[in-house]
Amino acid sequence: MNRSAAEVLKEFGPFPGVEHVHGVTYDGRHVWLATGGTLGAFDPETGEPQRSIEVEADAGTAFDGQHLFQIAADSIHKIEPASGHILATIPAPPGSNSGLAWAEGSLWLGQYRDRKIHQIDPNSGAILRTIESNRFVTGVTWVDGELWHGTWEDDGSDLRQIDPDSGEVLQQLEMPQGTGVSGLESDGADRFFCGGGASGKLRVVRRPR
Repeated sequence: MNRSAAEVLKEFGPFPGVEHVHGVTYDGRHVWLATGGTLGAFDPETGEPQRSIEVEADAGTAFDGQHLFQIAADSIHKIEPASGHILATIPAPPGSNSGLAWAEGSLWLGQYRDRKIHQIDPNSGAILRTIESNRFVTGVTWVDGELWHGTWEDDGSDLRQIDPDSGEVLQQLEMPQGTGVSGLESDGADRFFCGGGASGKLRVVRRPR
């Protein structure tokens, strides 16, 4: 297992009116932050806020190429980004749901205190399979067939690439002391976007190759 320090490339925020970042996703142009009662988009190059959708957004966020998916308490909403309309709602698995990602036609949902990642059916919410972690799971993302998740426990936080079959940790990037990860997303290339919890910030971390 490779272990190294995370290379933080940029830091945005705290954003006006944002007290906590609960989830992060990327639509290829804008980064979306789940901040409680709002899902807000900003430009990851300039840091400028773009628009927002008023919706319960208290945990992970995902984008499937067309729609946003947002955890809201015990449900997951499918949202049309342009209008902000909720198109469908499925039940979220019971537990301390935290992160959300889209890959391979499925949603991948992290559970914080349960230390689990579920692959779930995006139409029914049914759990298809479960991967165990040994740390609190605070965000989930896929990139180039790699499954990564964020952790935040005992004042320590890192990004971990794990084997999607066994859960074995393959690579670990340790975040700087005092920074946590509350939501994780890849840009599909060399960057990870990491929510900063109660700091109201978002940090950009270099993805190692």
